[in-house]
Amino acid sequence: MKKDDGSSLAIGISLGLIFGLLLDNLAIGLAIGTALGVTGVFAGKGEKKE
Repeated sequence: MKKDDGSSLAIGISLGLIFGLLLDNLAIGLAIGTALGVTGVFAGKGEKKE
């Protein structure tokens, strides 16, 4: 299992913040971004074998 360095959470919160600012609802945007980041949607599919 690959150790997560937190980059997925950072990307999720960043995109959620942008989404929240565009729709003028910052709380919902941050909640969605945090949920996506914690679930690891932005993480890679796995380690590449060479």
